[in-house]
Amino acid sequence: MEQILKTKLKSEKLREYVKNRLENDAAHDFEHVMRVFKNAKIIARKEKGNMRMISAAVLLHDIISYPKSDPRSKNSSLESAEESKKILKKYDFIQDEIKTISDAIRDHSFSRRVVPQTLEGKILQDADRLDALGSIGIARTFAVGGAENRPFYNKDDPFCKKRSPDDKSWTLDHFYKKLLLLEETMNTKTGKMLARKRITIMKKFLDELKKEI
Repeated sequence: MEQILKTKLKSEKLREYVKNRLENDAAHDFEHVMRVFKNAKIIARKEKGNMRMISAAVLLHDIISYPKSDPRSKNSSLESAEESKKILKKYDFIQDEIKTISDAIRDHSFSRRVVPQTLEGKILQDADRLDALGSIGIARTFAVGGAENRPFYNKDDPFCKKRSPDDKSWTLDHFYKKLLLLEETMNTKTGKMLARKRITIMKKFLDELKKEI
């Protein structure tokens, strides 16, 4: 019981550290981390993942996060992984655990196009991608588009019927470039099931949007 209490206290201190450090980014703020944490708990319960390591990976997965328009953005997960190693040493994680956690953080990013090797890594990746889907995914997509000063959609072909999606130019294109494809990239059975439900919400949104523009 004493060890459980110590572990919980360490986790709470790590959470507070992350909360104080993260910037108020449009898509990768502390509330994003907490939603990913919630997703990860649901998946880990079903898939029997190690929640101690998953929790740490979730809390630190965006500890360094550059805006999408920043050329350093593609290195965010790599830098977060390296930074996590330094932080975890202060919270009584052993070397094997630190490697598992930092590898999960390194490989979670969509832009790296890597399938994590560990269950903990797979769960982090699924949990993070779930937060790009559903109602919250819609909200985040347009929040980022606004922060990057992108128009909502291409007026000549809003739904990419006759052209390839270009989500650097139009926000709505992000649905077709990435979001609607995420179900196929999920690693776990639970992740796929949850992704399917959230993508259904997004497709309904797009159907309604087609009637309005």
